Amino acid sequence: MSEANTRRERPLSPFMIGPYYKPQLTSVLSITHRATGCFLAFGAFLLAWWLYAIAAGPAAYDPFASFAHSLVGKLLLLGLAWSLVYHWLNGIRHLLWDIGWGFEIPRAYATGWTVVALSLVGTAAVWFVAMSHGGP
Repeated sequence: MSEANTRRERPLSPFMIGPYYKPQLTSVLSITHRATGCFLAFGAFLLAWWLYAIAAGPAAYDPFASFAHSLVGKLLLLGLAWSLVYHWLNGIRHLLWDIGWGFEIPRAYATGWTVVALSLVGTAAVWFVAMSHGGP
């Protein structure tokens, strides 16, 4: 059998979400976990900008404050808050998997939906506290 025939007989990768693979909650949550990690890395630059602006004084802080109070800034901060809460909760879920708990399909789905629900509730709570204390 030639090498070309061997390649054709191999199964398609299950990571090919779309026409070959139906997305499942676990795969969507895994992709979302990676995406939120990348988004949080971007958020670290915003955190650095904020810390620099605070340290540099009012002239440097005003542009940051203007951005943070804009619609784009608020949406970005809301997305970062959700990303942080989701990534943290799903990270705990992964730590439980590391000790061997939660691999059963019903439990994996239950903990997945719990992470989604708690991330939304947690983000709403963080945003409420931030807004009630004069946040953007």
